[in-house]
Amino acid sequence: MPELPEVEALTGILAERAVGREIDRVLPVAVSVLKTYDPPLTALEGRTVTAARRHGKFLDLATDGPHLVVHLARAGWLRWKDGLPEAPPRPGKGPLALRLVLAGPERSGFDLTEAGSRKGLAVYVVRSPEEVPGIARLGPDPLDGSLTPEAFAGLLRGVRHRIKGVLRDQSVIAGIGNAYSDEILHTAKMSPYRLASDLGEEEIAALYEAMDTTLRSAVERSRGLAAGDLKAEKRSGMRVHGRAGQPCPVCGDTVREVSFRDSALQYCPTCQTGGKPLADRRMSRLLK
Repeated sequence: MPELPEVEALTGILAERAVGREIDRVLPVAVSVLKTYDPPLTALEGRTVTAARRHGKFLDLATDGPHLVVHLARAGWLRWKDGLPEAPPRPGKGPLALRLVLAGPERSGFDLTEAGSRKGLAVYVVRSPEEVPGIARLGPDPLDGSLTPEAFAGLLRGVRHRIKGVLRDQSVIAGIGNAYSDEILHTAKMSPYRLASDLGEEEIAALYEAMDTTLRSAVERSRGLAAGDLKAEKRSGMRVHGRAGQPCPVCGDTVREVSFRDSALQYCPTCQTGGKPLADRRMSRLLK
């Protein structure tokens, strides 16, 4: 799933290549991705792109009229193309969901695609980004200067939920998903099962530092890359996420995994849980 660093990089690509350009056509291919109908998609046509911004995991393409807001969900992606076909795309079973063509003879623009059968890609055309429910409920952004260590500690105070889930809760902190929460907790040497309310001041400070350095490092690694290279960069930068069964790059212990119904977390027992494997109920059932 694209998270804050990848969406930040895509925002940079659009800021560089689309801002100041006029939108010629917006062509929906999978109508199910469109979550709003007023204003219509056609209201974007003829408008000039004025800015590209990120709100958590949401990508916001602002014009001198409506905003085009995109949430890439689990398997969505933005593919920039310098020369789009003149023939309109045909609806079908392929991954293409929406195409935006900028004015000009080169027909540059982007395709929104989504792989797999579980569809979650969402497109909104709104007068203001705050009209999107997911944006309206976002917590502070980890890269925003307003999220100070003191403010971060205040968000965790009294929260009796596992810290892994708290980091992923978009209404608490915007932009962190499954992958980077694993990486942040590994850097902080903290069990994903710790309750947020049980963390001491030093642990909270270490977690804040791990969050800041992990995300800023990922953003820097992604800066300037083509959209097609961002996924590979994300995978190559992971230390525990997606690396179950491989040695931890810090201590050499085997990275373990806990599976859930629709996701999994990865962690290092030596670095994070005092050498003790976390209970994996799904695996326990399989072994019975």
